[in-house]
Amino acid sequence: MSRVIGILSGKGGIGKTTLTSNLGYALTELGNDVTLVDANITTPHLGFHLGMHLVPKTLHDVLRGTTSLKHATYAHPLGFKVIPGSISVKDLVDVDITRLPNVTSYLSDKSDFILLDCAPSLGKEAVTALQAADEVLVVTNPDIPSVADALKTLKFAQKIGKKTLGAVVNRVNRKSEELKRWEVEEILGSQVMAEIPEDKNVPKSIAAKKPVLDFSPHSPASMEIRRVAHHLVGKEFHTGLNQGLVGWLVGWMSK
Repeated sequence: MSRVIGILSGKGGIGKTTLTSNLGYALTELGNDVTLVDANITTPHLGFHLGMHLVPKTLHDVLRGTTSLKHATYAHPLGFKVIPGSISVKDLVDVDITRLPNVTSYLSDKSDFILLDCAPSLGKEAVTALQAADEVLVVTNPDIPSVADALKTLKFAQKIGKKTLGAVVNRVNRKSEELKRWEVEEILGSQVMAEIPEDKNVPKSIAAKKPVLDFSPHSPASMEIRRVAHHLVGKEFHTGLNQGLVGWLVGWMSK
């Protein structure tokens, strides 16, 4: 039985899609069968991150009933599967987002993990994606507006009975004005699984249409995303003394 995890954020621009694409690869590295679904129907960006934005069939076609899920599922060279969305405005016509739970139900025995890159905020798209998920992971930045919006998202997820895995704080710079880890946990009432630092390798990897874990395996962001993956599978995370830790320090100092 698959674990269907909705990757959520209270607003756009937090780094939700970046986490989804990279977490999928990190879980694949750990030996899992993973499927990524771009459930952000209006503004799907997962395909851009992975170089799969011009595929012939997409989730939009599935939700419109014009193609099968099999024909909209693509194998990524790094080992996971991707169901991208369409970037064409015309493909928004006649899309029935309420079919999304049927998609995850169909996939439930075909992958170990199904990660849903959900729409931001709590509109119809995000709520439907939440309904299609069993567990939720919220992404936020270390500032009060982002965390406040993340709190609303978590509260709604809990209200409809979804299991909360915790939060990931993204784009951390360790500046005095940023919320500290304990402050985020206190506001959200939920565990912070990782703090992903601001990392110049991330925008470079997006431009290269690769996960940062592949583009720069020992960069600061890569190491923290691997921490999340280990947490999800119940494994202790070690950076390693010879390569991982050294690479992490070098990457941090070179920002």
